[in-house]
Amino acid sequence: MKIAFVVYDNLTLLDFAGSYDPLTRLRTLGFVPDLTYDICSCTGDVRSSEGARLAADRAAPDLSEYDYVIVPGGDGVQLLMKDPEFLRWIAVASERTTVAALCGGSLLLGAAGMLKGKRATTHPQLAGFLKHFAGEVLPDRIVDEGNIITAGGVTAGIDLGLYLCEKIAGREVRETIAAQMDYSGYRVR
Repeated sequence: MKIAFVVYDNLTLLDFAGSYDPLTRLRTLGFVPDLTYDICSCTGDVRSSEGARLAADRAAPDLSEYDYVIVPGGDGVQLLMKDPEFLRWIAVASERTTVAALCGGSLLLGAAGMLKGKRATTHPQLAGFLKHFAGEVLPDRIVDEGNIITAGGVTAGIDLGLYLCEKIAGREVRETIAAQMDYSGYRVR
């Protein structure tokens, strides 16, 4: 099991960390001991919009090598939506890879052409923009369209991470990780 966490300049740190924390606990708590994960960027190390420096493990790897690719949102989305190289990089066309985006990261999937005819969600303030790319925009915290999963605003990153924990290792594992995180906000429909 391999997970890629995509990072870029001016991402929102909580978008990244919200999903990173529960997903990496799959390995650190021994639920999925063979889980590996990389922090991946197109350019090397990056800075979040809050000023935190994130060191990339890999620069521009083939994202189709991963089982899951997580794309956060942030202020950097505006520039990246116009960056054909970045959009080609995240436009994973592998049946074995699930791409999950949250908040403004959903706009990146849309700009990369990955949301055509699909249902999706994003931060409520970005829903009008997402309508240009998705078949239907929903107000849900998480929208699962098979190999494309989108999540709402910043705090939905934790929900997304826990949702993916359940997809990977089951409901009991998700509940255990949520309890260890002291997080009761997550609800499965």
